[in-house]
Amino acid sequence: MPSRSPAAVRPRTVGGTAGPGPVPARRPDIQGLRAVAVGLVVLSHAGVAAVAGGYVGVDVFFVISGFLITSLMLRERAATGRVSVRAFYARRVLRLLPAASVVTAATLAGAWLFLSKARLAEYAGDALASALYAVNFRLALAGTDYLAQDSPPSPFQHFWSLAVEEQFYLVWPLLLLPALRLARGRYGRAALPLGAVCLGSFALGVLLTRSSPPWAYFGSPPRAWELGAGALTALAADRLRRLPAPLAAALTWLGLACVLAAALRFDDATPFPGHRAALPVLGAALVLGAGCAPTRYGAGRLLGLRPLVWTGGLSYGWYLWHWPLLVIAPAALGTDDGVPAALGLCAAGLGLAWLTLRLVENPVRFHRALKGRPRRALLLGAGLSAGITVLALTAAAVPPTIGTGPPAPALAAELTAAADPGARLTGLLATAPAELPSNLAPTLTGVRSARSAVYRDGCQAGYAGTDVPPCAYGDATASRTVVLFGDSHAAQWFPALERVATEHHWRLVSLTKASCKTAEVTIMTGGEPYTACDTWRDKAVARINALHPDLVVVSSSEAGDPVHPAADGLRQWTDGFEAVYRRLATPGTRVAALLDTPWPLGDPVDCAADNSTRLHACAATLGAATHDPARRAAVRAAATATGAALVDPRPWICDTRAHRCPVVVGNVSVYRDDSHLADSFAVALAPVLGPVVERLIEADRWEDPHWPHRASTEPAPPAGTGGVGRGAGPGLLAGPASRRAAPVGPGAPLSRPRTPRGARP
Repeated sequence: MPSRSPAAVRPRTVGGTAGPGPVPARRPDIQGLRAVAVGLVVLSHAGVAAVAGGYVGVDVFFVISGFLITSLMLRERAATGRVSVRAFYARRVLRLLPAASVVTAATLAGAWLFLSKARLAEYAGDALASALYAVNFRLALAGTDYLAQDSPPSPFQHFWSLAVEEQFYLVWPLLLLPALRLARGRYGRAALPLGAVCLGSFALGVLLTRSSPPWAYFGSPPRAWELGAGALTALAADRLRRLPAPLAAALTWLGLACVLAAALRFDDATPFPGHRAALPVLGAALVLGAGCAPTRYGAGRLLGLRPLVWTGGLSYGWYLWHWPLLVIAPAALGTDDGVPAALGLCAAGLGLAWLTLRLVENPVRFHRALKGRPRRALLLGAGLSAGITVLALTAAAVPPTIGTGPPAPALAAELTAAADPGARLTGLLATAPAELPSNLAPTLTGVRSARSAVYRDGCQAGYAGTDVPPCAYGDATASRTVVLFGDSHAAQWFPALERVATEHHWRLVSLTKASCKTAEVTIMTGGEPYTACDTWRDKAVARINALHPDLVVVSSSEAGDPVHPAADGLRQWTDGFEAVYRRLATPGTRVAALLDTPWPLGDPVDCAADNSTRLHACAATLGAATHDPARRAAVRAAATATGAALVDPRPWICDTRAHRCPVVVGNVSVYRDDSHLADSFAVALAPVLGPVVERLIEADRWEDPHWPHRASTEPAPPAGTGGVGRGAGPGLLAGPASRRAAPVGPGAPLSRPRTPRGARP
């Protein structure tokens, strides 16, 4: 965030070219606009639904920063005939780094003490990136990692906007000063090439909002035009001062209305920034630009009120403090009482901002040993960044201790060696450890970082992707082909299927896309219809039909809402699944509908880290683990109608007798996050999954005249499991009773957090 607006320097004529004309020594309306911006951000983060789009306050800050920084350089050039780039950077250091360093150190300490022990290394990395003003790139990368998008928010996430500003400060003088020299000081001419750069940045933001939203939101190139808009407004300040007073007043009110309209109309589902960012950016530019003209009845009359001016003076510190308080304090207090408590924490953040201003910002900024001495200021900045770097590396090297208990049986080895892997798995599920095993493999801190070849090789299509890459594994020369088709809840089975395909010398083709349901139902994602999924699905089905595979394993998550929900949702989803199953079931191709896996309660890795000696506290009941019973019923009904085999994985993941789904089985974590299986657990299940897939491929079920109409002889699922009628039993295939696969065991599942990692603080 920018620091407080500087006093104006009365310009003079340099080299025959007029500098900026006389301006008031202070612009109280700018401080008031800062107060509006930070207030919108804080209210949005506190969960006030009416201003869900309050994140546009950051865009307003960008415009203010560009305006003030450019105005400073223009005034210095008009007063002295030159601009000292070194002094410019030194001023930025003194204004921004001391307070940011204090907040970073305090936040790192709070994360070490109160946040997830399994994520400390991740948070330390965020702190390090924040100290180096590169955290926006780190967040953009995390946002493009599909498996990391639902992670809880980082307490350092809000530093992304400071990183964007610092990167702008680094580059802008190197663009502005040469442009002014080439234009011989004529601001209008200098604005032309700079405006072209801003237009290019705006176009990039629009394109990336569609193709790569995390890079559009966090990246500095697609955001540069917002700071550039403020800078161009500063270049036009001389002309804007001559606006008629009535017109200037109207424009300032229009600008303020644009900012507030964006905050009230936008929400987390609004694709942003893209072209929509033009509304708050234009609004801020109108307030700043038209505010250059003297007028008694403009928005400056409101924005110049003393409470707003006072709050604007604390906006930088308030922005720094409010977010870590919202993230860390509920964990420290063990409670989250909703919006009222969040607003109380934000009020505490305002108090901390006042203390930081009095005790840190002003004393450092105006210290005689630093003021007017760029070299010392830059050395101070380097020292502060180095200090935070050391703290972050130390925190990562000495994380909080996670307690462990005795070693547990090695899951993969146990199932591989067992004569009946299914029965052995059932026993291990029933005796899941109560304490985190000392031989957990991988460790809790490493379970999320494991990525199967589907992700390493770029074989999972992203949100915007519609291409179907040729991703084949196993035996490329095999006569048997298995296709894995669906979303990430299908991709989570890839490690097990790859092992099975390799052992049986089959070819495995993986066709998966982020959050793309296999049913022919258009769903919503990012606030818009997910049409890219529909396009990709059609291409994938055509690709599968061209392959003539022996088996297609179809699976997708039970999450996701239709664009146009039908009155009968069960029928809508059933018809959607049925249409795809029929398209896939060409002669010689078998279709297996793999039901969604049980979902844990919250994040199981974090829960296990915080409850390492009482893991049962993290286990979900079988009923609670069914994410959407109606969607599950739709898959069953569609499989029955089309003759597709039905595979229920619940008995491989949950103790169906105790109706409990543990988060650790043997020496392996079951889950990697709040909905996906861990790669290590999926690989361990290969001996259980293999016989089921083998029977599907080898058994000639399609000649059975009773398939799939013969009723199942297994009992209905236990009460509360979300089962519908008489479906597949414990790891059984729902097909004719006489030719089903043998059981693998006896008997036979959460979200955009307030601001998730990779979202918009």
